Amino acid sequence: MKTRLSFSTKIHNPNHKIQTSTLLIFPIQTFLIQLLCSSLTPVSSNQTPPPLPILPLPTAFQLQWQNSNMALFFHFGTNTFTDSEWGTGQAHPTIFNPTKLNASQWIHVAKDTGFSRVLLTAKHHDGFCLWPSEYTDYSVRSSGWRNGNGDVVADVAAAAGEAGVGFGIYLSPWDRHELCYGDTLRYNQHYLAQMTELLTRYGEIKDVFLDGAKGEGEKNMKYFFESWFSLIHQLQPGAAIFSDSGPDTRWVGNEQGVAGSTCWSLFNQSVIEIGGVDNDPQYQKQGDPFGLDWVPALCDVSIRPGWFWHASEHPKSARKLLEIYYKSVGRNCKLLLNVPPNSSGLISAEDIQVLREFSELRHSIFSHNFAASASLNASSTRGGIQDTRFSPNKVLEEGIHTYWAPEENQSKWILYINLKKLVSFNVLQVQEPIHMGQRVIKFHLEALNRDGLWKSVVNGTTIGYQRLLLFPKLKSQYLKLVVDKSRAEPLISYLGIYLDPVTVLSEDMPDKKSGTYFNGTQVLRSAMKNDSQSATM
Repeated sequence: MKTRLSFSTKIHNPNHKIQTSTLLIFPIQTFLIQLLCSSLTPVSSNQTPPPLPILPLPTAFQLQWQNSNMALFFHFGTNTFTDSEWGTGQAHPTIFNPTKLNASQWIHVAKDTGFSRVLLTAKHHDGFCLWPSEYTDYSVRSSGWRNGNGDVVADVAAAAGEAGVGFGIYLSPWDRHELCYGDTLRYNQHYLAQMTELLTRYGEIKDVFLDGAKGEGEKNMKYFFESWFSLIHQLQPGAAIFSDSGPDTRWVGNEQGVAGSTCWSLFNQSVIEIGGVDNDPQYQKQGDPFGLDWVPALCDVSIRPGWFWHASEHPKSARKLLEIYYKSVGRNCKLLLNVPPNSSGLISAEDIQVLREFSELRHSIFSHNFAASASLNASSTRGGIQDTRFSPNKVLEEGIHTYWAPEENQSKWILYINLKKLVSFNVLQVQEPIHMGQRVIKFHLEALNRDGLWKSVVNGTTIGYQRLLLFPKLKSQYLKLVVDKSRAEPLISYLGIYLDPVTVLSEDMPDKKSGTYFNGTQVLRSAMKNDSQSATM
């Protein structure tokens, strides 16, 4: 008996017009075709094992780091009181006097607005220590604040621990106050001694932030980074170490909070030198599909023009932060947003207001996933449709540890989404189970328009932990997520469809013949109408 599957041919041809009567039963036909194909495959009593992970893979604490999405950075020290960014190291310690310092306020601002980790500048370039270090007199002990008995690091660590917020520290390698700076052996010993204090006195440390910043014409110094990394991992095995090149997380190459539109967690650490003036910022932004190391990118940016608090400066708007969110968290990165406490020792009210508005914007957009109750089918399912472990429905379960997996050796990787009703949307969220490796190289979203034609909506490259694509608003009920290219069989752990009513598309890249660009993704305008940035699909 011959079975005609003419509908299958039509559905994969984006230029073929589907008759109205066919359109109404599209999901059912797709499902029946899939069922028929799977019935031709012999059924085994043995379950199909999960696919092989593809190297490199993240460590357990790198997974935790990525899952936390966003962190707040607290730049605080003598610069807060001298109205400077890079202190000279000569400011008298008594200038440090935050009379109303309340670390619990800092932490609750972070937690209440969606930031699950915080980092503190325990020592910035000026060398002033926010804890009473035994290895210098240039610290809070000499400030007179709290009669020399204060400890900012202890306050923040305790407040974070009570609130269940992860705590991290920044310890500047460059020290403009310490006299032994420039003496390679002595200063490396000094630095490791201070690092040991921080890693052994204040409980669990989630993040250690290092950089290679140093002013032009300053003393030459060789940092023993490998020794530092080994000691940090020995004393705090769960801490993620950040620097230009890792070992655990890397700098994205700019301080605007913007990752590359293609952003791999794969990386070759040997290509980038910590503090190197010849580092390639594009390599840092984009990563390396052939990289041998797993080193995800961190996007750092300040809520204000400067990194330390200045009375004359004001915060960015909530909408600007949302735009940064799309270009950092939405591009497989973590956002590290600096919110500097003021000279009273508090987060300023105007900064808090912006953070609250930013939180409300995210909630208004991402609290309602139009795909949550969708019907899903796939071009194939690992183990056949009877194996629910790899079902396309897994992409509606939050978290990355469940996922849709296609059969091996397939030429098409497609998820069919029936939203069950006509909805307006303009945001796509996709996640990969990165504990299985980062796989997807290129993908796109299609929508079925009212004429029965499949139209491409938006193209993307890498996915990784999370990808958010923003495009002109459209209406549709039937969608296809198509993976065009992948390092191995693609695995999709989550899919979301949302409406962002506030963000205005900015054409921040040149127009191309086939479309325009926002958020580093190609927006295909084949179904665009007038100038309202909306289309009916």
